[in-house]
Amino acid sequence: MKFRLVARVLSLVSLVVSLCMTFPMIWAGIDGTNDFRAFASSMTCGLTVSYALFMTGGGRIGSMKRGDYEELGIREAFAVVGLSWVIASVVGALPYLLAGIFDSYTDSFFETISGFTTTGATVMLDVEIAPRGILFWRGLTHWLGGMGIIVLSLAVLPFLGVGGMELYKAEVPGPTPEKLTPRVQQTALLLWEVYLFLTCAETILLMLGGMSFFDALVHSFATVATGGFSTKNASIAYYGSPYIEWVVTFFMFASGINFSLHFLILTGVWRKAWHDEEFALYVKFFLTVTALIAVILMAEKLCSGMEHSIRAAAFQTASFMTTTGFVSENYTLWPHFSQFVILLLAFVGGCGGSTGGGLKIVRILLLWRCIKMELLNMLHPRAVLHTRVNGKVISPRVMNGVMAFFTLYVMLFVGSTLAVIAVGNNKLSAATAISGVVACLANVGPGLGALGAPETYAWVPAGVKWTLSFCMLAGRLELYAVVLLFFSSTWRR
Repeated sequence: MKFRLVARVLSLVSLVVSLCMTFPMIWAGIDGTNDFRAFASSMTCGLTVSYALFMTGGGRIGSMKRGDYEELGIREAFAVVGLSWVIASVVGALPYLLAGIFDSYTDSFFETISGFTTTGATVMLDVEIAPRGILFWRGLTHWLGGMGIIVLSLAVLPFLGVGGMELYKAEVPGPTPEKLTPRVQQTALLLWEVYLFLTCAETILLMLGGMSFFDALVHSFATVATGGFSTKNASIAYYGSPYIEWVVTFFMFASGINFSLHFLILTGVWRKAWHDEEFALYVKFFLTVTALIAVILMAEKLCSGMEHSIRAAAFQTASFMTTTGFVSENYTLWPHFSQFVILLLAFVGGCGGSTGGGLKIVRILLLWRCIKMELLNMLHPRAVLHTRVNGKVISPRVMNGVMAFFTLYVMLFVGSTLAVIAVGNNKLSAATAISGVVACLANVGPGLGALGAPETYAWVPAGVKWTLSFCMLAGRLELYAVVLLFFSSTWRR
């Protein structure tokens, strides 16, 4: 393990996060609120952390160039990615604490890591009384964490080009991250261009629906990153606008698609994108569940008409399936079957290579193909069968990785649920604990029951908040980058 190299890369993460505080400072300066000082102090602390890490890594001021960065190995890549979100959250939590939004660092850290991991679980009781600088920072943490701080660094910091593929593979969601171009830096830049295009497009459309520029921008940050932080206590339901709900539904759905497909669509390669098997299954899941829930809502007369039922079903299906966590209806009043179905969708998640959480559609597809192949092998023992996706044979190594991921996911879910119940001081029922762990591990945010919208996580004990923070981080980084931090072999020289 090249510890000095890891420290130098982490210093860049702290630098990026600290400099990004300039944007909420602008809003605080415009409004003349006291969070301006909080951001200034937080930025100073973050830059100090960055300098300390850089000097610990043996760096010298003026030496930050491509040649100074040795080749990153796979161990260094996983260490950097796993610790980057910790460093970002440690620094990013300071504005909440220094501005007096929260009284404890536990709550500040929980809110921040929920933002960076695009989970959207909040401990803020009244969002609407918070200054705009803080609200903008909440939304910006979503946006930065959505595409990934490391991917951002690869796009804007060329001297990380060496060893960049290891960072890219360690962070980008999905079993087989795809390079769109031969150079990782160019791939990262293209992904960010698509990300920026979707953000701008949604902001404009929301403003056309009556939102202010500030609200439209923050909600776009949260939608495209599939995060879910809103500037209103009632989330999207506050606006009571069918137009806004349909716009947000569309962009939630779009953000759950592999960003490589977005690039293909925007460059005119429609046929290849349309025939992608993961995308086809994603569409089938969405339409089937939307139709099922809409029928239930109409049968139970929980909505005012057919359009309202379809809109409510489509919105919450997209919200949970992409793990965004926005709310347009009080879904906790829906029949238990509907609630259970949308909670299962959070486990499934969006497509690989998207900003969504969960297991990912591609893994569900591979698991089904594997089961089908094993059943066929029982009927035809001598047959030579292969698992294929999009016409390509999937290697046994990839299949073993998918199986291991699914097993580890279940083990972590069970272990985290037991931990939440144990440290919860009898304040959380088993059902509430399960709901909270699913919501945080899948990065969806709102759960069911006492943790369902419009309730928050403010009432849960501190030990539970730290446990759920770990779940958020593990879910965002697809388990391995976090679990490997606890392996001694990761840290051996």
